[in-house]
Amino acid sequence: MRRREFIALVGGAAVAWPLPLRAQQPAMPVIGFLSIGSPQVDVVRLAAFRQGLKESGYIEGHNVAIE
Repeated sequence: MRRREFIALVGGAAVAWPLPLRAQQPAMPVIGFLSIGSPQVDVVRLAAFRQGLKESGYIEGHNVAIE
């Protein structure tokens, strides 16, 4: 194998190798919230819940989803 072919092979492998690793994104955790009351009643609880998640490093829409 000539030198240029070898460098092209190694360079191509180095560029193509990380692509499959970036293709599959980890699944975002989804938290479900069920309540028998109206959403207006649970505003304070939901705000405290979101604040607790934020303090733990979870930000809604970035690394956790709340439904």
